[in-house]
Amino acid sequence: MKLSIDIDKITQRIIEKSKPTRSQYLAKIAAAQKNTRTRASLSCGNLAHGMATCSPADKTIIAEEQAANIGIVTAYNDMLSAHQPYQEYPDLIKKTAARSGVTAQVAGAVPAMCDGVTQGQPGMELSLFSRDLIAMATAVSLSHDMFDGVLCLGVCDKIVPGLLIGALSFGHLPTIFLPAGPMSTGQSNDAKAKIRQAYAEGKVGRKELLKSESASYHGAGTCTFYGTANSNQMLMEIMGLHLPGSSFVPPYTDLRNALTSNAVEQLIENMNQKDITPLAEIITEKTIVNGMVGLLATGGSTNHAIHIIAIARAAGIIVDWQDMSDISSAIPLLCRIYPNGSADINHFQAAGGMSFLMRELSQAGYLHQDVTTILGKGLEPYFNEPHLVENSQADIYRQESDIEQSKKVIEWKKGPQDSLDTSVLSTADKAFNSHGGLELLKGNLGRCVIKTSAVSDERLIIEAPAIVIEDQNDLAPMFEKGELNKDFIAVIRFQGPQSNGMPELHKLTPILASLQDAGHKVALVTDGRMSGASGKVPAAIHLVPEALAGGNIARVENGDMIRLDATTGQLELLVSDEVLSKRTPSIKTSIEDQSGLGRELFNNFRKNAIDAERGASSIS
Repeated sequence: MKLSIDIDKITQRIIEKSKPTRSQYLAKIAAAQKNTRTRASLSCGNLAHGMATCSPADKTIIAEEQAANIGIVTAYNDMLSAHQPYQEYPDLIKKTAARSGVTAQVAGAVPAMCDGVTQGQPGMELSLFSRDLIAMATAVSLSHDMFDGVLCLGVCDKIVPGLLIGALSFGHLPTIFLPAGPMSTGQSNDAKAKIRQAYAEGKVGRKELLKSESASYHGAGTCTFYGTANSNQMLMEIMGLHLPGSSFVPPYTDLRNALTSNAVEQLIENMNQKDITPLAEIITEKTIVNGMVGLLATGGSTNHAIHIIAIARAAGIIVDWQDMSDISSAIPLLCRIYPNGSADINHFQAAGGMSFLMRELSQAGYLHQDVTTILGKGLEPYFNEPHLVENSQADIYRQESDIEQSKKVIEWKKGPQDSLDTSVLSTADKAFNSHGGLELLKGNLGRCVIKTSAVSDERLIIEAPAIVIEDQNDLAPMFEKGELNKDFIAVIRFQGPQSNGMPELHKLTPILASLQDAGHKVALVTDGRMSGASGKVPAAIHLVPEALAGGNIARVENGDMIRLDATTGQLELLVSDEVLSKRTPSIKTSIEDQSGLGRELFNNFRKNAIDAERGASSIS
């Protein structure tokens, strides 16, 4: 498994530029490391408060400081389909821990909002900064210094990055992430997209649209398209923070429960080792590169062009869009999952899932093998997948599950050696594309990214006049009046983190897709975000500098010609420097008022936010 020369060069570049910040981070973690149980430094009054509601048996264990105590940080709420299954996890975790003489406590809860609910609504302006709030809430949860290891329960968009950023401040502790799994397949993604487009065109009403959406989002578990939530799960597994093969096992199944119990047992083993494996030793430069490789080889969410940078910075590692673009150019696209294809995440799992993907990327030389995971050194265990079987004496690794009546065990067996559906999951030598499909665009408008893996080749170059708006809701009336039946590039500004919290602009997708299908050349340029389901319309997103920070996007006028060329990495406003320098930048107008739905509470987040290429964080 010889590593690709290109991947090695990019990794060494990241290691070199990260040396000062990485050494500072590791020094901070070394200072926090203790040779005793963490709570040994607590006073009797501190400790009494921390175990006041525990059972007498647990109080004895905690007080004696001989056994480990697990901190559970949960994103449970029963509105989010992906997080609703976490309701039952604490009891299962505590029961499993007790069998090993270990205690577990819910250290705290973090907020978990649903971008699916807030898409196109004012509440979406809280979405990105909820990641920073989750990181802070994770830190608050662990600040009691009662815990020897951490279990993070989270799935969706900002929740997993926030949990990981927060946990990295406690990188001296062993940490495992517990997935909850995807919901069962409902209506196909293609059918859903067609109804959305038909609604935008006025061909169907709200009743038909709601019926379609309810057929797609219908039960417990992650939404089944390959957006940010499922990209998160892929990322946690390829970075070694999940058990092998656990990311896409459905909730409320025997195998899901058994995997949760196994993860608890694995954390206990890690906590009790003489040389424990803390989180800081797992999240290294090579692990971050592996994460980016997985993201790009699967056509994952563009939101991670922000999130993975913020995660890396929390560990003292510096990556930028040039690194991501260079990795994208060096690796093939191995997956076709909606919006890059018609399959959903359950189809991907059935076709071979993570075990096939990680083995294939490893054998082709795209993943670092000399990394540490929650299972120890190397990625080879991740080429296996879990199977729930009747208890046997087979001489392979197995752990008893918590399903006591059935007496079943998990056996990890080699994953499929061949893809079971080559239209969804392929090999490196028969890849869907020679590159990962994320490109860095540069020019006089600034720097941004474009996801090309779902864009057809004939739409990779768009040159058209600008239509400038400052609120995504302004495009729909123009569409309804027939004013958009032409070639154009929609420029939507004042959507950056400093301006309004960088909401996703997914509401634009059906309109632009409809116009594109009608034969018009259309594209999007914005300092905001698109959904994790960024699709077939060319979209230059996350533009920096943003309009509020003085970026040239604030100088674009209606009718200006713009050239977007994803084949050469070019984004140019075709206006001379002389003319551009004489223009007065536009100021915020239609989105000036940012109060209501709690937005006023996030003023300091917006004021302190750094740019998108550095992770759009307000706490960095």
